[in-house]
Amino acid sequence: MTIQFEKLKARLLANPKVKAEYEALAPEFEIAAELLRARLRAGLSQTELAARMGTSQSTIARLENGHTLPSTKTLLRYAEATGSKFRVRLSAA
Repeated sequence: MTIQFEKLKARLLANPKVKAEYEALAPEFEIAAELLRARLRAGLSQTELAARMGTSQSTIARLENGHTLPSTKTLLRYAEATGSKFRVRLSAA
């Protein structure tokens, strides 16, 4: 299954317009992946994390699937609730 996905992905990314859109969304998905890693590292379910943050499980799901860009305040609350340290880093391209 993974091999078929990788072949499809490679074929789609051969299209310059698709590749440009994919790359434009990369930062948002990187944030979502980092949030998910922090929650898993803390050993929390989405429901448990939501309770710690005073929000809903569906809000956590939206943050972790990349469909919602979190504010800095939300990132700080998420970090605190998962026992993580929040850092921002800009690097040379």
